[in-house]
Amino acid sequence: MSNRVVCFGEIMLRLSTPEYRRFVQADSFDATYGGGEANVAASLANFGLEACYVTKLPDNPIGDAALNHLRRYGVKTEYIIRGGERLGIYFLESGASQRPSKVIYDRAYSSISSIKPGEIDWEKVFEGAKWFHFTGITPALSDSAAEATLEAVKTAKQAGLTVSCDLNYRKKLWSTDKANRVMSELVKYVDICIGNEEDAEKVFGIRAEDSDIVSGELSKEGYKDVARKLVERFGLKMAAITLRESHSASDNGWSVMLYDGAGYYFSRKYDVHIVDRVGGGDAFAGGLIYALLNGYDSQNSVEFAAAASCLKHTIPGDFNHVTVAEVTSLMKGDGSGRVQR
Repeated sequence: MSNRVVCFGEIMLRLSTPEYRRFVQADSFDATYGGGEANVAASLANFGLEACYVTKLPDNPIGDAALNHLRRYGVKTEYIIRGGERLGIYFLESGASQRPSKVIYDRAYSSISSIKPGEIDWEKVFEGAKWFHFTGITPALSDSAAEATLEAVKTAKQAGLTVSCDLNYRKKLWSTDKANRVMSELVKYVDICIGNEEDAEKVFGIRAEDSDIVSGELSKEGYKDVARKLVERFGLKMAAITLRESHSASDNGWSVMLYDGAGYYFSRKYDVHIVDRVGGGDAFAGGLIYALLNGYDSQNSVEFAAAASCLKHTIPGDFNHVTVAEVTSLMKGDGSGRVQR
């Protein structure tokens, strides 16, 4: 069986203001494409794995452009279906210093929100695959998308795949009550759960004690407890948590933790001056999946994933355009940023 990974979710048109301008100042937008699971697929394809992305796109030139964007970076797209009304859009105003970034969604009635169980032949999609990845964004889009996600995870488990989920709670998409109800059912089929400092609390009511995400004060002991409770509640093999110390919109402390049921593993902490933080968590997920599929132990897996995500913060756009060699170099301590000639 090859190291083939299947990712399922929504890819959107991203329109961002240039040069840190506010929306009210912008006379133009920089256009690209991205979305949680698409970002993971792009990372994995870039690392040399066979990454297959599944979604529903409108049958129009904008849908074609999103499809071609994925193909450009080596993502397999043969199981993408066409139909529905439109491609979702998100607008990004990049913050700086003490001014936070802002995201505005324009994704109502997007094609993926109309997807229903039975539209994807999951048994065929999972033939020869080893891993399935989704996020909490997809089931938040609509009730039918949640049902299609449940169909996918059940089929993936029956086919013997490892299943990972990034909780990715989005308050603009659904309530904490609905997220808890839907995700509690989906995570029953998950092996590896990924979240940030807020997700476990917002979705499952599991809070890290002695941490304050606004002040940037994070407690390692508190997050050990969160990871342990997630593993015990859902019978997970692993829980991974990204630990972001948000000093400002421009400067963050970045590290990650992994709990594998036997031990807790913390990466080194990176002090990151941010170019673009969107997709940072997805870059972590992609790095973790790559490392685990390639037989890295828990400590080296968390170090590789943290380094991959650190580098993503320096790259404009949603996708993480770095190589395994670049990640490995940073993982081993070369973070000088010196010009390579």
